[in-house]
Amino acid sequence: MEQGATAGFMEYFLEGAKNAGAEVEVIYVHKLDIEPCTGCFNCWIGTPGECIQDDDMGPIYDRVKDTETIVLGTPVYVDGMTGIMKTMLDRMIPLMRGKVEIINGHCRHPPRHSIPNGKIVLVSVCGFAELDNFDPLIAHVRAMAKNMQREFVGAVVRPYAWALPMLMKQGMDLTDIIQATIKAGEEIVRDGIFQDETLQIVSREILPQETVADMISRQFQ
Repeated sequence: MEQGATAGFMEYFLEGAKNAGAEVEVIYVHKLDIEPCTGCFNCWIGTPGECIQDDDMGPIYDRVKDTETIVLGTPVYVDGMTGIMKTMLDRMIPLMRGKVEIINGHCRHPPRHSIPNGKIVLVSVCGFAELDNFDPLIAHVRAMAKNMQREFVGAVVRPYAWALPMLMKQGMDLTDIIQATIKAGEEIVRDGIFQDETLQIVSREILPQETVADMISRQFQ
């Protein structure tokens, strides 16, 4: 959690958001008691807008209703997000209505609470060297944003993030990556978009693919 690579990059990103004037709240989903969605649809029929399960999702519903920009921070786990984050997102259906409307040529459940210019951002790290490791996760979050009637602004991603603290201790200058991550947080608040150059610096190559593979292998031998 707080000591992980994802939290480290999220801290830089949120520092930039705060610099640009955003009010920020961090929720560690892993610390919460969140049960899986049962698919009972009571939140659409019996208790509209409210889940019948009594756990820690209640405060999250209240925050999401009023939050302009949701930033999802997760490492890549088996080509996707962590299980607990997926469980949390599955439980978001009380925020939607059971009826179906055709929106932009697609069947969608309209939201109960409309957030003007509501946005979703992904901040993620992975262990491997290749940027395409993030593709399935990004596609998932992009689709989820459409279902929530929010704009997917983009993804701030960093491959082999685990190696950065070690490399900096060895004297490698990675200041540009840290500063770009902070800048990304500033951009989302100030401009509502990311500059391509900023995201490219965050995810730039530091080590050859073969070196990353060798470093990982040696850690587990």
